[in-house]
This record gives sequence, structure tokens and C-alpha cells, in this order.
Amino acid sequence: TLRQSDASPTEIPQAEVEVLESQGTDLTNPMFQSGSILDIEEEVLELDLAAADDHAASDSAGVEGFPEHIFRAYDIRGNAQTELSDELVSGIARAIGSIAGEMDEQTLIVGCDGRTSSPRIRSALIRGLMETGRDVIDIGMVPTPLLYFATRHLSCKSGVMITGSHNPPHDNGLKIVLNQQTIAAGGIQQVRERMIDGEFSTGNGRMIREDIVPAYMEEVLHDIAIAIPLKIVIDAANGATGGIAPRLFEELGCEVVPLYCDVDGTFPNHPPDTSNEDNLADLIRVVQEQEADFGVAFDGDGDRLAVVTSNGHIVRSDVLLMIYAQDVVARNPGADVVFDVKCSRNLTELITRHGGRPVLWKTGHAFMKEKMAETGALLGGEFSGHMFFGERWYSFDDGMYAAARLAEILSTHGDSLDDAIADLPTSINTPEIIIPVAEQDKFDLIEKIVNNVDFPSGKVNTMDGIRVDFSDGWGLIRASNTSAALTARFEADTEEHLELIKAEFRAQIALVKPDLELNF
Repeated sequence: TLRQSDASPTEIPQAEVEVLESQGTDLTNPMFQSGSILDIEEEVLELDLAAADDHAASDSAGVEGFPEHIFRAYDIRGNAQTELSDELVSGIARAIGSIAGEMDEQTLIVGCDGRTSSPRIRSALIRGLMETGRDVIDIGMVPTPLLYFATRHLSCKSGVMITGSHNPPHDNGLKIVLNQQTIAAGGIQQVRERMIDGEFSTGNGRMIREDIVPAYMEEVLHDIAIAIPLKIVIDAANGATGGIAPRLFEELGCEVVPLYCDVDGTFPNHPPDTSNEDNLADLIRVVQEQEADFGVAFDGDGDRLAVVTSNGHIVRSDVLLMIYAQDVVARNPGADVVFDVKCSRNLTELITRHGGRPVLWKTGHAFMKEKMAETGALLGGEFSGHMFFGERWYSFDDGMYAAARLAEILSTHGDSLDDAIADLPTSINTPEIIIPVAEQDKFDLIEKIVNNVDFPSGKVNTMDGIRVDFSDGWGLIRASNTSAALTARFEADTEEHLELIKAEFRAQIALVKPDLELNF
């Protein structure tokens, strides 16, 4: 039976599955595959004849009695111990495997972050996938972007990443990629419904292990050129980037000062959430002590980053996106740049001025990737720190690659990060404001606000909550997709206008929910 207890993050227990050995493979090493993936495809991943009827329905009933809220807008996420049981994870895996099979996706890649619950969940996930006849390539403990990279680099295009991202240590979850697309709301609900129905395909899949890190490192090193060596502090928050990011930047020619780069799924030094500025205090201190050129922090699974300057100033992600946009649009006039509703309207002005096309879109990494694919955008970014490069990269969110692009820009132009920011348009703005509400109430509450407020002097956008643009600024309130909260943000030309916009939002929201405690 699969273990219900959790293991240490360095112990990746073998699932109850058949591990196939190919030439050059050392099964004692959890990151071992030395053979070519082409050999794997031809020699290893053939199904047993018993699995030939890949889409036959199983006699097993679907999974019942699970917490509905774990199926979120663009991933599955919940408390690892109380909400992500082995039975539930296996049921989710069988649903994913069945859907993948119907898309002619025979093989799925599985990776996991360094959380203490990840090995247990990995075992249940792999078992469930293989019970549907799907083959599995296990890439071990890696940051999420390496799972995305593997779906581009290897011979299969689908996979599942086990990660709680920036959530507290007791949480975990699944990010799902099918045919190189991170599935969002509709796809997540399709998985949920399939799991409930219990209409699973059956078969006997097989598993091999593959070390994707060398290929990822090689491709980044081939793409990025650092003209002048930089000194960089890297805070991995004890997350999955810790074993890779320092080595990557050293090989790029940078001097690296590692901070919290040992993987520890309990996150003993600070939470792995780069969007909370309190979590950057140690990074700021070390950057200043070491007189580094800049510092970068990654979240728990490495798909987001936060950046601080040599003077210890936190660079908001929409400002960072301006730096990237100037660089990308200069080489690609007319390029689309996608950004989410939480970003500054200065971004719109800058992109337009440099000859690009600004595209405002919903918050959420899966939604952003969908929009980039739809528009052919060469760059995208979210206020939370997800950055997506379609120019020279694969349009998925990758904190390490984004940090490398920043190092390339700064070393090429010879400017300090503080100098680069000084040349950008500025406004008076707030950070993202978190308004705690009950998980089950947040979407209904936002719907009521959207349907009942009135902003006659502003331009209203309801693609994601409600964003209102005025002549002198804008305001936003929306439901968080990842936590039990509403989030708000405001920006204006002056402090006076900022307070007026906040006051107008408070007044309108009070008409709908007078007892809601607003902290702005």
C-alpha cells in the first residue's frame, strides 16, 4: 500500500509501479537518465498487450466526498493531509490519464517540488496515471518551469506538476499540462467531473526516470549572454530552485551569493511567497551588505520572481515588465505584450510609446498562457511575479529564465537597475491589498459587487472582478484564485486622487456589503 505519512523532501520513494530500465540508466539515482529520450520512446515506453484497449471504461466508481474548493481556477490545491488523500489524488490522476488518452497523449511527465508531502502525492499520482494505461516519465524534484520545459524538450507534451507553489507548507496541489497547455477553469472542472463519473480508461502503464536539469541548463546558457559579470543574491526560500538557480547563474558568469538555497519543505526562514514584501527583508539586507548588483527571490516552485535593486528597493513586477517590454519590443516592433488587471496603466503607455500593443487580461498563469497563445504575444507578465517570454523562450512562466533575461539586459546596457527604473514612468500606487473573506463567499461577493456598483465617471472593465479607469488613475477589486481573499489595488497621478479613488470604491462596496472590513 502507498504511504500516507510524509517523507523528507530529499526522499523520493518509488511508487508502486514498474520502473523500466533502459541502457545507461542507474536506478539508484533518483535523477538518473543518461540515455537519449529518443531511445526511451523507441525501446521503453511500449505498452503491454493487456493495455491495448486504452479507452475501455473501468468498473471502478468515481471518487466522492472530496472538498470542492480544491478545484480552483487554474490548478488543484488544498491541505495535503486533510484534503489531498491518496485515494483522491489517485482518482484525479485516473481522470487526467483518461482525458490525456482521449487526446492521444500516451505519456505524461511528472515532477514535484520540495514539500514534505510531495513524495507521497507523487506515488499516488503515478499509480493512478499508470492504471489508465498512461506511461510516465518521472523527472523528480524540480521547479515547475522545468516540468513545462520538459513538455517542450522531450517527446511528450503533457504532464503534472505536484506543487503548493507559494502556499504554506501544509498545502500542496497539482498543475496540469495537456498538449503543452496549462489547463485553466474549464479543463480543471473537466478533470473534476471525470473523477466523479468514474469513467476511467484502463491499462498497465510503465515508468522511467529522466534528469531534465542538464538540458534546461544547456538551453538557458545557449540563449543568455551576460556581457559584464554581475553580482547577484539569490533567495530560493528553501524551495525547489535552490539546487539549480545558483549553479545556473554561476555558469552564466555571475558571482552568486546564495540565500536559503537548501531545499526544505517546511520553509523555515520565511514563507515562499514573493508577492509579500515582508518575505524580502533578508534579501534586501544581504544585497546591501554584499554590495550586489541586484537580488532575486523565487517562490516555492520557481515560476515567480521578485527583484530588489542594489539600494534595497523592491521592484514591483509591473515595473519589471516595463524593463522587459522595452527590450523585447525594440527588437520586435508591433509585438503584443500581455499583462494582468493588477498592473499599472503606465505599462500601457510605455508599450504603446515603444511601438508595441498592450493587451490587458485576467490574472492567472494559465489564463495568461492561453492569451499569449491566442495573440502570439512575445511577452507577458503578472503583478504577482509570473513572467512569460515568447521571444527566444517557450511562453511559460519561469522565474529563473526571467532573472537571467534581466541580468542580460543590465549587463548589455551597463546601467544599474536603479538607473533603469529611474527612466520609467511612475505614479502613486498601492501594493496588492489583501481583504480576507470566506473561501466559499469570495466569488459570489465579487459577482454582487460587479452587478450592483456604479462608477459613472470611470471606464469599467469586468473581465476579472471590476477595474475602473478614471482620467487620473484606476482602482481594482477582484477575487483571489489562490487564497480565501479579495484583492484590491489602486493607482493615481497624485496622493489626493489616489485617496479619492479609494473612497469611491469604499462607498460603492458598502452599498453591497456594508459589513465587509476594507483595509484601504
